[in-house]
Amino acid sequence: MIKLYEGGAYLVNGTELIPDSGDALTAVESKSGVKTTKEEAAKGTMAYEILKNHNTSGNMDNLKIKFDKLTSHDITFVGILQTARASGLEKFPVPYVLTNCHNSLCAVGGTINEDDHVFGLSCAKKYGGIYVPPHQAVIHQFAREMLAAGGNMILGSDSHTRYGALGTMAVGEGGPEIVKQLLEQTYDIPMPGVVAIYLTGKPEKGVGPQDIALAIIGAVFKNGYVNNKVMEFVGDGIDNLSVDFRIGIDVMTTETTCLSSIWRTDNQVKEFYDIHGRSGDYKELNPAKAAYYDGVVEVDLSAVKPMIAMPFHPSNVYTIEELNSNLEDILQDVEKKALVSLDNNNIDFKLTDKIKNGKLYVEQGVIAGCAGGGFENLCDAADILKGKTIGADEFSLSVYPASQPIFMELVKNGKIADLMATGATVRTAFCGPCFGAGDVPSNKGLSIRHSTRNFPNREGSKVTSGQIASVALMDARSIAATAANKGYLTAATDIDANFSKPKYYFDKSIYDNRVFNGVGKADPEVEIKFGPNIVDWPEMQALTDNVLLKVVSMIHDPVTTTDELIPSGETSSYRSNPLGLAEFTLSRKDPAYVGKAKEIQKAEKARIAGTDIYAEDAGLKEIYDTIQSKFDVVPEQTEIGSVIFAVKPGDGSAREQAASCQRVLGGMANIAREYATKRYRSNLINWGMLPFVYDGELVFDKEDYIFVKDIKKAIETKEDTIKAYVVNKGMKEIELHLGNLTEDEREIIQKGCLINYNKKG
Repeated sequence: MIKLYEGGAYLVNGTELIPDSGDALTAVESKSGVKTTKEEAAKGTMAYEILKNHNTSGNMDNLKIKFDKLTSHDITFVGILQTARASGLEKFPVPYVLTNCHNSLCAVGGTINEDDHVFGLSCAKKYGGIYVPPHQAVIHQFAREMLAAGGNMILGSDSHTRYGALGTMAVGEGGPEIVKQLLEQTYDIPMPGVVAIYLTGKPEKGVGPQDIALAIIGAVFKNGYVNNKVMEFVGDGIDNLSVDFRIGIDVMTTETTCLSSIWRTDNQVKEFYDIHGRSGDYKELNPAKAAYYDGVVEVDLSAVKPMIAMPFHPSNVYTIEELNSNLEDILQDVEKKALVSLDNNNIDFKLTDKIKNGKLYVEQGVIAGCAGGGFENLCDAADILKGKTIGADEFSLSVYPASQPIFMELVKNGKIADLMATGATVRTAFCGPCFGAGDVPSNKGLSIRHSTRNFPNREGSKVTSGQIASVALMDARSIAATAANKGYLTAATDIDANFSKPKYYFDKSIYDNRVFNGVGKADPEVEIKFGPNIVDWPEMQALTDNVLLKVVSMIHDPVTTTDELIPSGETSSYRSNPLGLAEFTLSRKDPAYVGKAKEIQKAEKARIAGTDIYAEDAGLKEIYDTIQSKFDVVPEQTEIGSVIFAVKPGDGSAREQAASCQRVLGGMANIAREYATKRYRSNLINWGMLPFVYDGELVFDKEDYIFVKDIKKAIETKEDTIKAYVVNKGMKEIELHLGNLTEDEREIIQKGCLINYNKKG
């Protein structure tokens, strides 16, 4: 089904793979007629060409990228715009789209959700942006329909910013990277590796894009095969996939932890642009006659079966057939794995009690968002369900078309009526089911979803309140098949459905009538509208020569998601209020964190104010006595902050708040074995936090202090290895590492955050 190459390979004429070996170049020349080297062939990928066209550094080893367009949604754009305004923003230099698809239905907090929307519209008018009102489209569907263009690059403040199937290299990053682009700065990265995703064959009837995506994620996530690399989709199997199908695979590449994606384009993609009235944005993309890839994931589409990703990660995959054949054993195994993620002895997490009459019964189905809400997914689901009902028991089915144009066409062709006749409910475009702000299951409920993630509590339950529910990811077709069986898990390949495949007609007037487009029409006279929850970022301090860090949380899970660092769901209503949101930091992982961080922050505030730090924390006197027995250190000139340790933090969302919430509570650093994603590490840096890596034996724990001497000098002199000292009834020397930092990143950390870096005067 899926094969991973141990080394690199050459793709010849876009069709034939030649593994990298001693005589590979001879074979490449013979078959392609091109005499080349590995270095030259590496320039033959589509990714290389697009990155070269957007690089401003003149050095392809170290890129400085400027993007063509930017996108954000309503739980990220307020913080981004507040940061940019504090940094001197005057107008948007490129098209910047502010969508409203995350808090459009969230009923928490009185007026604050709509206040954010009004703020966004006023900023679009003032700075010259595009504003998409609530219920019109989820962020990524609007980008597909209205922004993507062949050979372009788009940066979005949402991790699922992926438009590779349309020929656009898109990257999801934390908000500060959007700010840099708004200030006409660059996105700085080393040249990423490029991995070929070589597709062959044709999917079996009933197999959908989520099935292919989950199979790939299961093969590459745990071994980091494509981590921070570009996934480049090639092979003749692409010809057997509709554009909607390709998009459904592409959006899920985020769950592999890759940097971005790009696909070979063809007449089907051209037709997509034609349908959307943007024929001029199509560009044919193909790799060169001889292209070298750092790795290859070979996928036989015909061998992929309907898949299910069990709680609590998209990589925890099985075929539905395998699960149904080994229900008890697999469910018991999933329960054991879940204990690591839940890390809470008070939660009785069970799935084996879902077995009824030898079958797995689920309480809920959801088809939604940027992954599930596509036209073809919903048409196929409607065809499977036509003439059936979902029943009157616990099982429910909710459907969210990804945009109003899709919704409108489904109304016109009758598919909405078919879905509603089954008992399913149909909602407007909304991302809530993907992050826990809609369709929260009952306690101990199991939901099957064609959405993006199934992390712990991602569906909206609260472990710290004694609640637990869970999500299994599936394709829309198998969700519909399960719904047709009234909640008993069923693969779509086991249903004899007639897929009608109606043609899609895009009605642009829906957007013309509602979307504000101010590109090129910035009006500095417009007054920005602030709601009472929209608060400026608190002041951040510049880095001092030495720092003292108190360990306030230790997370030993193999991977820590951004959802665990700052919860999604109802907390999103407070993302316009940095201090308000910070109260939720680690609330589902380490509820004591906020209090502990605030305790040490009191001492730092006293230091800044010039008052007695020991009055705030008497224990610091003993700590400084120990440090001063070895070093000449002035406490009043030494920044004090908190630090968390996690094995591999940052998997999942691009949300900057996973870092900024720590920072506003006095967090100064993370210590990790490694960082799960580039974007989380970048968020730490942009908020002035030290992204330490530690590979030694753990000799520190909660409540210990770590003294880092001459950290400012180490950053200035580009040192990677940093000597630090664990202070706990003595001093034990350890080595921390900072890894590669760009010149700008070094200055950002020294100045305390990106806002300080950009301040004038």
